[in-house]
Amino acid sequence: MLSRLIRPALGLALTCLTLPAAVVRIEVAERSDVLNGRSFGAAGPYERIVGKAYFAVDPKVPANQIICDIDKAPRNENGLVEFSADIYVLKPRDPARGNGAVIYEVSNRGNKGMLATFNRAAGSHDPQSPEHFGDGFLMERGYTTLWLGWQFDVPREQGRMRLYAPIARDGERPITGLVRSEFIPDRQEYSHSLADRSHIPYRVIDPNDPAMVLTVRELRDGPRRVVPREHWRIVEGTHVAMEAGFEPGRIYEVIYRAQDPALVGLGPAAVRDIISFLKYGHGPVITVLADHSRYIKRAYGWGVSQSGRFLRTFLYYGFNADEKNRKVFDGVMAHVAGGGRGSFNNRFAQPSRDGHPFFNLFYPTDIFPFSDLPQTDPETGLTDSLLARAEKAGVSPKIFYTNSSYEYWGRAASLIHTSVDGKQDFSPPANTRIYLFAGGQHGPAAFPPKRSSTRNLPNPNPYTWSLRALLTAMDRWVAEGKEPPPSQYPLLSSGQLTAVDYLRFPRIPGIDIPARIQNAYRADYGPEFRSKGIVSMEPPLVGKTFPTLVPQVDGDGNETSGIRLPGIQAPLGTFTGWNLRVPEIGAGDELYSMVGSFIPFARTKAERTKSKDPRPSVEERYKGKEEYLKKVESAARALAVSGYLLESDVAPLVARGGAEWDWLQVTPASGQP
Repeated sequence: MLSRLIRPALGLALTCLTLPAAVVRIEVAERSDVLNGRSFGAAGPYERIVGKAYFAVDPKVPANQIICDIDKAPRNENGLVEFSADIYVLKPRDPARGNGAVIYEVSNRGNKGMLATFNRAAGSHDPQSPEHFGDGFLMERGYTTLWLGWQFDVPREQGRMRLYAPIARDGERPITGLVRSEFIPDRQEYSHSLADRSHIPYRVIDPNDPAMVLTVRELRDGPRRVVPREHWRIVEGTHVAMEAGFEPGRIYEVIYRAQDPALVGLGPAAVRDIISFLKYGHGPVITVLADHSRYIKRAYGWGVSQSGRFLRTFLYYGFNADEKNRKVFDGVMAHVAGGGRGSFNNRFAQPSRDGHPFFNLFYPTDIFPFSDLPQTDPETGLTDSLLARAEKAGVSPKIFYTNSSYEYWGRAASLIHTSVDGKQDFSPPANTRIYLFAGGQHGPAAFPPKRSSTRNLPNPNPYTWSLRALLTAMDRWVAEGKEPPPSQYPLLSSGQLTAVDYLRFPRIPGIDIPARIQNAYRADYGPEFRSKGIVSMEPPLVGKTFPTLVPQVDGDGNETSGIRLPGIQAPLGTFTGWNLRVPEIGAGDELYSMVGSFIPFARTKAERTKSKDPRPSVEERYKGKEEYLKKVESAARALAVSGYLLESDVAPLVARGGAEWDWLQVTPASGQP
């Protein structure tokens, strides 16, 4: 059954009335107790609500005029723009027993990852089993957890969160425009989707269009060579095929015309309006979650990677002010977003496209401005900041930017705290903290690490344990005004931030340092891109780069700044934010996107001498496992005292250190047992 009526006595009634705000109704498809009514500490039992939220926004309201193409959206009989989104809620059954806070996860490509991160749980599109709730961290603390679809083109898979957006039209005529599809195969392929990853692509209007172009090149900034039109074809309007095959490690790019752009900017509008609804409610009108909204006093936005960039973009456009100019998110935690934003509010946007040194190149991701406070680009004369609109409206939230080492190599993270010329430090405002997780990759690799398509082992540094402490600090900052731990990021003034050419990485036999990292470019997407979100130049005209810098390292190759987890303070190897592609997948001297390296120390002095490794061996550093674990525990407890780790998480990290020691005893420095 698509939906069912819920009695008002339960606090979750369904109504089809049009409400005096953007959330019109919520239709409940499923409602059940979490884990058969298991009690989570003081918060008690939780319930699961699955359904669809319906919205109607007035295009004349100033808060909605920031939505790209809102003036070209279809309207109902009341002149409103209608759309809907999947919704998924885990909440205390008795809302009065919650902690008064909702944490909204910006779904990464439609997925749910919040419980895996904070609860140390197994991932799931539909968490219902004990393993999907892990140790119950968020529930034990009384959080209402919320997911709402914001992306219209996610893969058609059960459980993915989706936005159902209308298309823009120019009166009775369809809107057309340029779309650029880029892909880099890791093996020979004969057909490839025009979408990013497994998403839904914009269809080609005319597969035989003579103006359509396919190019190939070897380097990001190398010359494009046009592939003769007779050598390739468009299949079903969604794929490009070539009989001779696409070669691994080469950059292919198709530029074509599409029509009927979705109103992508309704995604952040939906997020704005559901959070506003939960915080401020609808007065006397009862609808799903309305009763619960009486107990919500604080709202936090949490996003990882694409979703972290979404939150930076959300703030940049001014979505943190609702239709009545009230603050939406009280706190924002944008994780591993680097210096980027993304295609979340422009015409023919591809929200999944990101930007890495050798993947998804020249999409409007790493573009000026990068910092929370205003800076002026000396090349263009443009002055802007990420929080300009939020500051003007008086709705700036508390902000945590957390990045791993990879984001400095692959996501231009240094630009969030340096001047645009890369010559001096640029401090964040008082409401922002910046944290580097030293020696981390985009998302920690599984332990034990296993090499796949990278030259070195992937990096398993489990820095995400710190995120639990930082969420706790964020909640205290908002609820009690208690200052969070100080920012921890590399400073130019302290010699902790450097150009790659000046990195003091040890000369480890068989280990090559990347020659190319992510660059942020001054890119021209056409005259209406900044003002209207319309891309009319594909590929963009690329100008000068903004300097990007990386954290400096010690004699072991481990970083000297940031939050240094026990595995960095008492290391068994070198942990980096970079790794290189293996030659077998092509482009063997390019960074492998989002993966770092773990380069174990030799176990003994004899092994180290034989391999000519300049780094002291394990036996030269520690008298044995007991001494090593004492150093791990000491480092963990110091982090807990400083607020970068929870005291309750010290023991699991010490146990992890023991497992790493045991693994290394049977695993030589090559990484192969």
